[in-house]
Amino acid sequence: MADWIACAAPEIRQTFLDELSDAELRALPYLFEFWALPHQLPPDGNWRTWIILGGRGAGKTRAGAEWVRSQVEGAQPLDPGRARRVALIGETYDQVRDVMIHGDSGILACSPPDRRPHWKVTERKLIWPNGAEAQAFSAQEPESLRGPQFDAAWADELGCAAIDKGTNQPNKFIDPKSSESSLPYYSNGQRDDFMQVQYLKAMLGHWSDPARNPVSSEYGGPMVDLSNAYVWAWDARPYPAFPNNRELWGDGENHGRGHWLNGRTGARTLASVVEEICLRAGVTDIDTSRLYGLVRGYLVDEVSDGRSAIQPLMLRFGFDAIERDGTLVFRHRDGLLTDRLDSGELALSPDLDGRVEQLRAAEAEMSGRVRLRFLEAGSDYGVTAEEAVLPDEETHAVSVNEVPLVMTRAEGRQTVERWLTEARVARDSVRFALPPSRLLLGAGDVVELPGDGGEGAARFRIDRVEQTDLQMIEAVRVEPSVYLPSEMEEDAGTQSAFVPPVPVLPLFLDLPLMRGDEVPHAPHIAVSARPWPGSVAVYASEADASYVLSDIVTSRAIMGLTETPLQAARPGLWDRGAPLQVKLFSGGLEARSVAEVLSGANVAAIGDGTPGGWELFQFASAEVIAPDTYWLSDRLRGQLGTEAAMPAAWPAGSWFVLMNGVPSQIDLASSLRGVARHYRIGPAQRAVDDPSYRHVVEAFDGVGLRPYAPVHLRAHRQAGGRLDLSWIRRTRIDGDRWDGTDVPLGEEAESYLVRIRRGASVLRTVTTAEPAWSYSVADQAADGAQPDDSIEVAQISARFGPGPFAAAPIPV
Repeated sequence: MADWIACAAPEIRQTFLDELSDAELRALPYLFEFWALPHQLPPDGNWRTWIILGGRGAGKTRAGAEWVRSQVEGAQPLDPGRARRVALIGETYDQVRDVMIHGDSGILACSPPDRRPHWKVTERKLIWPNGAEAQAFSAQEPESLRGPQFDAAWADELGCAAIDKGTNQPNKFIDPKSSESSLPYYSNGQRDDFMQVQYLKAMLGHWSDPARNPVSSEYGGPMVDLSNAYVWAWDARPYPAFPNNRELWGDGENHGRGHWLNGRTGARTLASVVEEICLRAGVTDIDTSRLYGLVRGYLVDEVSDGRSAIQPLMLRFGFDAIERDGTLVFRHRDGLLTDRLDSGELALSPDLDGRVEQLRAAEAEMSGRVRLRFLEAGSDYGVTAEEAVLPDEETHAVSVNEVPLVMTRAEGRQTVERWLTEARVARDSVRFALPPSRLLLGAGDVVELPGDGGEGAARFRIDRVEQTDLQMIEAVRVEPSVYLPSEMEEDAGTQSAFVPPVPVLPLFLDLPLMRGDEVPHAPHIAVSARPWPGSVAVYASEADASYVLSDIVTSRAIMGLTETPLQAARPGLWDRGAPLQVKLFSGGLEARSVAEVLSGANVAAIGDGTPGGWELFQFASAEVIAPDTYWLSDRLRGQLGTEAAMPAAWPAGSWFVLMNGVPSQIDLASSLRGVARHYRIGPAQRAVDDPSYRHVVEAFDGVGLRPYAPVHLRAHRQAGGRLDLSWIRRTRIDGDRWDGTDVPLGEEAESYLVRIRRGASVLRTVTTAEPAWSYSVADQAADGAQPDDSIEVAQISARFGPGPFAAAPIPV
């Protein structure tokens, strides 16, 4: 209603208001059916329980207040309504009074003057003009609900902050911007997700008991319908962007100790994880009742025994496994005293030097620096590390440990601090004997021994018991303060920016050898994307199915398109022609000196995008003329035998790829050269069938095996008419040195293919093993050779076949 009027044209809104009487205008602000959003109106039907689930600002309080009004008010102010007695239930009386009754959206604010109830402070009641009453109740005194008979009830949400002793006052929260910010009673203010879990277990467990939540004979359902009970609060903002993006959301730092369930519902109690490990190992007689703590994530990636699986948890949470009367008991190390032993209670044993034998580990055996690697919670679950160092430690030696557990950074720091301090205190150990009367003491118990030589009493945890006629005890020193977690600031999780699964741009380049150590038959792949997904996967298959991962591309290539044509130029000479204008997708280019270029710098490929359609060239000058746009001048063209791919002009819109080592070769077997294969290329974090993947079918000749075209092809006509041809071969391997008599052959055998061509027709084809050949007069006559015909020569590779041809006209 109101939203429709608000969106209507101005003349319609004015007509609507003009048609209302003065009385109707005064009543309009209190007609909730006119202003309400759909989720704020009660559902249709004869329902018993109505749950409103929403975040802050969803209008839950207003909806509840208006519903109470609809139950107690009649048609006229003094007419009776459907309900005479209503219960208003919240976490505390203050919350009921300040929010549900006196709040901005409470009952008093929603009621028109002639129907507004009166608040009786002493009785904690609202009394309407028609005699209806609403009484306030606190969840802290649930027994007070016994006795009164109610027609309806409005109950506030349940929930508990993840903070130490949060159950003492579940409605309390930490928010420096709020006047209600405070700690629960006796809380130390530290984050405690386990407390929140225990609260929910207690609440849901209580109401799951049929004795406490009976089934109604009237409507056949429980008094409290747990299937429609919701916990405060689930935030609509995506986790972990909230709470990590604190520039966008200022309340992100409140999440750690707040009521939010985001990021916590997937955690499990430590006791349940230990129980599962034990049951899988076949151990059933266990006691985990004294384990507390929350496991955010734990990976057991190897088949091993139960002890190995539990060990990382014991190190992280600091608990022991103790056998007592046939039961495996798990309990935390806390340093709390089990018993005090006087000197007279200690037995004498010939194996001991005195009643108590004291030992201290050597200082050199202790590590003063501990580093722990783990998976960071509330982030990208990347591996991170926390380190603790004793303040008086000067050594650089570090004890490095790794656990497959998910923890927050604060929990990691608390863990390494406890390890380091516990290890330093445990340097002191003792051995003593106890008589049989002390059989109740066993491993894990903490005893206090009297001081010796003026020192005060000290506490020791029993680690080992040997039963003979006496109990031989080995124990280490403990301090209760070691096991109290230090206060740590909650850091925002390390989270990478979201990268949408956009398609990537892949280009295959079948190129000659550039360094000489490449796989000669394998092509290169250059990939770009905006935004860059972090890594790109290349899957290959013989058909468009059953793809296998071939390669992972981790870096984005510097690629772009030309915006001006590039005319052909002679290879081996500096091309001083017009600059080539290139627009890059990403990255940048830089000018290099002539010496650097001659040493292999600034190699780039220009081509039509097909695997074999590339020319390699180098450039010395790179001038920025616009954002991501460069002029490339002082070029060396047709490098590494690619002059054969050089057209009369590369048109504008040709592809440009900088061959700076980022474009890498894909994994391709030599037997698959020339075989068409299917490739799917896309973000590595996505599955191969994701729509963001590109599908291409390509075959590669293996240009790295291709011989270069011969040079200096000459044809000399002798006096009798015979043509003598000569040329100089080039090599694709180690051909840059000038101190040898000739360049390496680079092939298994020297062989050349000679062709006499007239237009598209080949008049003669011969092979020769030397860089020379004679075209006899008889052969010329048989072929009908003419001066317009051409002579072509190519070097032959046993693996590739003929390379590019060098051509010269038949002289007159």
